[in-house]
Amino acid sequence: MSRRVVRQSKFRHVFGQAAKADQAYEDIRVSKVTWDSSFCAVNPKFLAIIVEAGGGGAFIVLPLAKTGRVDKNYPLVTGHTAPVLDIDWCPHNDNVIASASDDTTIMVWQIPDYTPVRNITEPIITLEGHSKRVGILSWHPTARNVLLSAGGDNVIIIWNVGTGELLLSLEDMHPDLIHSVCWNNNGSLLATTCKDKTLRIIDPRKGQVVANNFEEPVALQEMDTSNGVLLPFYDPDSSIVYLCGKGDSSIRYFEITDEPPFVHYLNTFSSKEPQRGMGFMPKRGLDVSKCEIARFYKLHERKCEPIIMTVPRKSDLFQDDLYPDTPGPEPALEADEWLSGQDAEPVLISLKDGYVPPKHRELRVTKRNVLDVRPPSGPCRSQSASDAPLSQHTLETLLEEIKALRERVQAQEERITALENMLCELVDGTD
Repeated sequence: MSRRVVRQSKFRHVFGQAAKADQAYEDIRVSKVTWDSSFCAVNPKFLAIIVEAGGGGAFIVLPLAKTGRVDKNYPLVTGHTAPVLDIDWCPHNDNVIASASDDTTIMVWQIPDYTPVRNITEPIITLEGHSKRVGILSWHPTARNVLLSAGGDNVIIIWNVGTGELLLSLEDMHPDLIHSVCWNNNGSLLATTCKDKTLRIIDPRKGQVVANNFEEPVALQEMDTSNGVLLPFYDPDSSIVYLCGKGDSSIRYFEITDEPPFVHYLNTFSSKEPQRGMGFMPKRGLDVSKCEIARFYKLHERKCEPIIMTVPRKSDLFQDDLYPDTPGPEPALEADEWLSGQDAEPVLISLKDGYVPPKHRELRVTKRNVLDVRPPSGPCRSQSASDAPLSQHTLETLLEEIKALRERVQAQEERITALENMLCELVDGTD
């Protein structure tokens, strides 16, 4: 009598569970725009959701701990003149987020650690280069300040956010609308899907399609789902892929292995209400003390609900096998190093003691001034008194004055921040 062999896997019993009601975010006017992005982005500090906004596009940013009912006058991030279609947190700075809009622009924002008392309306930088709406954003996984955007003009642009420069423009590669774009682990290649039903692997620095013949799949999985788009989320640490159907009410998850049949169905998390969108927490934002291996932020019409994926374990000790070292917030390369052809794997961190987000870090943008370009060389002219070099005394005087002005500006900024915090406390106290 033959005995059935059960496949060994530590993830066979992963189960999903919705967070308690008081851990949800209530009364959020989730955007009703018909677009295929996830409408939600999350990191270890903040939850961002694209919302309905009159007269333009906006999204709301909430500290993770600010659960419960969201005040209808809670400040928004607003600056686009048309609906926001996609948002993405910078993987190397938890206070920086990019937004893409129907108005053809990309805006990059600095989110303060304190709760602002009014709308955030001034981006750090606005990136203009697309001729039609921009619906896809993706930060480079290992290079600092490198951001990808894809638009309705069927063009992919890669930017250096730190300088505002357009680094690469990938044109004439997609004959139709680009549906999705994804970097590989070290950011050397891109995978794209397109309305022409072709999957392309692209080397962005060479500007070449290096593979797109995927006629024979290694595994085929039939999905009993609605006609809505599937939002895939992959965790390379556990080799689990999660499929969330937009308009569906389920999260199906599968383990990927190197041996046939390659794809192994694990389970399905189901709930009553369909999801409008879905956020996926980076691994460093999970609670390792509870054996949490994934956390989703499910958007309903008027709320956002965390869904926690857990491996059942009885031990209170850190589970090394569930938590290999994972990408941290430090970039491995500078933008110009990546552009010149260098590649580097993500800088990994241990989650043994949990992850503590770093303090507020500013993104500094170096805007290049066209007036800095040297004029063309011409005939020599005689040196006037105004051309004479500055004396050492004059230089020292100027430097002292600059130093004093900087200190005054810093003191004023600290005073403004303190006043805003006091105002927040007063507002919170009257709620």
